[in-house]
Amino acid sequence: MPDTPATRPTRFRTGGLSPRKPTHFSYVPDAEARAGLARTLDLLGIRSLTFTGNIAPSGRDEMTLTGTLTATVDQACVVTLAPVPARISEEVRRRYVAGLPTPEGDEAEMPGDDTTEPMPEVIDLDEVVTEAMALALPLYPRAPGATLGQIVHAEPGVAPLTDDDLKPFAGLAGLAEKLADKGPKDA
Repeated sequence: MPDTPATRPTRFRTGGLSPRKPTHFSYVPDAEARAGLARTLDLLGIRSLTFTGNIAPSGRDEMTLTGTLTATVDQACVVTLAPVPARISEEVRRRYVAGLPTPEGDEAEMPGDDTTEPMPEVIDLDEVVTEAMALALPLYPRAPGATLGQIVHAEPGVAPLTDDDLKPFAGLAGLAEKLADKGPKDA
């Protein structure tokens, strides 16, 4: 009997994966799972989402997950909060290495390959999709025609402070012009 989206596994025990051949996956979450992911990522909705690929051995103590994530989502416009549709199509790659030391302390140096992670006991496709979507989403979605206006506030009788007033070097060009017009003083 072929797998349906509801019966396909989304979690793979790394100890149970084949050490010789890739394990293929096709993750198509149902409406309830998409709604949960939309809440997690602060989206208005996820209309479609597909994540397909494989987890393959790539050395004695390594596994590599490669896949393609495609999704159609609705984000809130940063100006008007109106729905802004976005289409995501991302290649996802994670390299899991057994025995990879975990960074200690408050600060850690980033490795040159940011796809390398310590080998987990379970590879959870929900977690991989959540991380990949968070990184792929547009940061500041804006609805067509939405613009940021300028609001100026001040107490009665006080001149309001504008953005131009906060640019300390903006007036230097005018000052340099005035000085050039005066010319050198005759002594």
